[in-house]
Amino acid sequence: MTTIPPLTPQPQVQAFLATRRSRPSKTLRTPAPDAAALTPILTAALRVPDHGKLEPWRLLVMQGAALTRLAEMTVDLGTRQGRDADKLTKAHAMFAESPLIVAVVASPKASDKIPEVEQTLSAGALCLGLVNAAQAAGWGANWLSGWMATDRDWLSAGLSLADTEWVAGFIVLGTETAVPPDRPRPDLDAITTWVDA
Repeated sequence: MTTIPPLTPQPQVQAFLATRRSRPSKTLRTPAPDAAALTPILTAALRVPDHGKLEPWRLLVMQGAALTRLAEMTVDLGTRQGRDADKLTKAHAMFAESPLIVAVVASPKASDKIPEVEQTLSAGALCLGLVNAAQAAGWGANWLSGWMATDRDWLSAGLSLADTEWVAGFIVLGTETAVPPDRPRPDLDAITTWVDA
């Protein structure tokens, strides 16, 4: 069993979180983390709030031929569905040009105590945890979605997901080739209300 250390200030972690920024997926190239490098990243990412210990998610690690297959299937299916050609080109590139993608599959469990919305939030927390863990290990990471994440035909044909499952995030991982500029951040004062009574 893992020993949990007591809480102490961790300025390096605080600085990392205060300056974290997703890396655009178009700038991520090979090499991607191999199984040995990816395992501790996934292990860290799984340390998310999970009320009831339901594990309402699972992971699909995809690369190589799997991504080529998904890229081609996305265009074929999207064309049959009448989707916009420019959006299909972008969706194709997401799979065809990514060195590695971890699909975080939302897999809600029947529960009288834990509503599905909490399970969905846990899957979202896993997506962000995976991005942060990968970047803390020195890999570029980006959380993507798109119509494929919830399209039942795509999910069934592409990933063989159950009817109750969908993709909370396609997490692209790879080697950073360009450091992006920061983007405007929320105005904390504009969105925060301090409630004292």
